[in-house]
Amino acid sequence: MGRAFEFRKARKMKRWSAMSKAFTRIGKDIVMAVKEGGPDPDSNSRLRAVIQNAKAVNMPKDNVERAIKRASDKSQGDYKEVVFEGYAPHGIAVLVETATDNNTRTVANVRSYFNKVDGSLGTSGSVVFMFDHTCNFRINAEGLDPEEIELEFIDFGAEEVFADDDGILIYAPFESFGAIQAELESREIEILSSGFERIPQVTKKLTPEQAEDVEKLLEKLEEDDDVQNVYHTMEESTED
Repeated sequence: MGRAFEFRKARKMKRWSAMSKAFTRIGKDIVMAVKEGGPDPDSNSRLRAVIQNAKAVNMPKDNVERAIKRASDKSQGDYKEVVFEGYAPHGIAVLVETATDNNTRTVANVRSYFNKVDGSLGTSGSVVFMFDHTCNFRINAEGLDPEEIELEFIDFGAEEVFADDDGILIYAPFESFGAIQAELESREIEILSSGFERIPQVTKKLTPEQAEDVEKLLEKLEEDDDVQNVYHTMEESTED
């Protein structure tokens, strides 16, 4: 198995553990998708993807519809996607994806989290090159063979395909998202969820004590309502 498989396995139990946090993130994704392409999912591929993700985390349909309606209101503020880069203690690179309606607040908060643990917030481009920007799709595995899917979707950018308890996962470069989404839809293959991730090219192993120092920063970041995703180069356990 490749890096995407190991990355997914290590992060599986950590992602969106709090359901309310997941709903907050989905809500922001809906706003950004509607502002970009309109409220009709049939003509807005980004919104279709977000609605699929809402179903994957059991977000009530009424919540989704209300979020789309609010996002369609011209008075509804927009969220800006901002990426922060820096270093946690012990030389661990950290990449923070945010969606904010108040960049001044978000910058101040993120900087304070790094400062409190003796980390440092870096400039744009300081660590992003250490991560591969990928897209991923989780599809219904019923009646499908992962090896055949991999062969058939190589031409659309797929680099790694594997099965787990939740379905078949397809990983590809960030820019392949649209082509793979369109091909899956044209074949009427059920997309359970989709998204983007940044996979570290190289990871660093720390002692338990050092890892605890890094975890303090990661927890602070993940608790912030403006933060959508946090990625880092610390080696994580892949033990079940």
